[in-house]
Amino acid sequence: MSQLYDVIIIGGGPAAVAAGVYVARKQLSSLLITESFGGQSIVSDDVQNWIGDQHISGIELAQRFEKHVRAYPEVLEIHDGERVTTVKAVACTADRICDFEVTTERATYQGKTVVVAAGARRRKLGIPGEEHYDGKGVVYCSTCDAPLFKGKTVVVVGAGNAGLEAVQDLFPYAAKIYLLVLGGEVKGDAVTFAEVKDNPKLNVIYHAKSKEVMGETLVTRLIYTDTKTGEDKRLDVGGVFVEIGSIPNSEIVQDLVDLDRYKQVIINSKTAATSHPGVFAAGDITDDPFKQNNISAGDGVKAALSAYSYILKHRKTSPAEEPGLSG
Repeated sequence: MSQLYDVIIIGGGPAAVAAGVYVARKQLSSLLITESFGGQSIVSDDVQNWIGDQHISGIELAQRFEKHVRAYPEVLEIHDGERVTTVKAVACTADRICDFEVTTERATYQGKTVVVAAGARRRKLGIPGEEHYDGKGVVYCSTCDAPLFKGKTVVVVGAGNAGLEAVQDLFPYAAKIYLLVLGGEVKGDAVTFAEVKDNPKLNVIYHAKSKEVMGETLVTRLIYTDTKTGEDKRLDVGGVFVEIGSIPNSEIVQDLVDLDRYKQVIINSKTAATSHPGVFAAGDITDDPFKQNNISAGDGVKAALSAYSYILKHRKTSPAEEPGLSG
């Protein structure tokens, strides 16, 4: 019979690593399974909003994640380079207390609880040059990377709320901003668009379909097609912000927990609990609206501590609720 772990953690980004550190410090027998360490920030040359480091590369951040989580080999087993394919509940009681089977391409593992921190993947344009210049002028997080483009001309691709928020993030930094709109109207929040459209830094281009990212060492231009005329046009830019949404890596738990209409795992914001007892989730895979490394790490801690309380059958209360403080 295979080992029954107290906690199985899925992922290698800030949420998963934070959860791993905390379950290890609680001396829970745990397994962390990840394809790689670092999460989506690994492609960033300069991460400027990781608390405690004014500047750190995505690769260095990933290395620190891995070094920290590997510091507890007595209680935390790590399988990297391994991809989870399914998670299912087994041996359930009438009140849905279950063990869980986590299956990868190599093996199946059993745990009393699961922390799902598998993250998300950015929705990409799928055009020539995008992959080549990823991290070299093509970026997918305006909150993370807007300060890197101070004084530059940039283009934002995406006319939904993510695109409009990227424009707002860029106003304090970029010298000029193009917003490419695929159709004839902006799809994002009308109030937000009204707030940004008259800013002299912004030039909205309608009926524009991105065709190719070009450059030398870094991005220098974007080619787009005017869908009304069929003519290809060129924008000389130093940055391309792709803001067309993200896709949660939630396929592995889609038959186990409740997802919202965007396929994000729905969690209790206080406990990181999902709809299935014993399954917790953190980071970009969840319906938390703020997709940031620091928030993911904090939510990973929350998921780990909630799994610990679940295993002990203990309801965690606030220190403010401690008895015997009055009367």
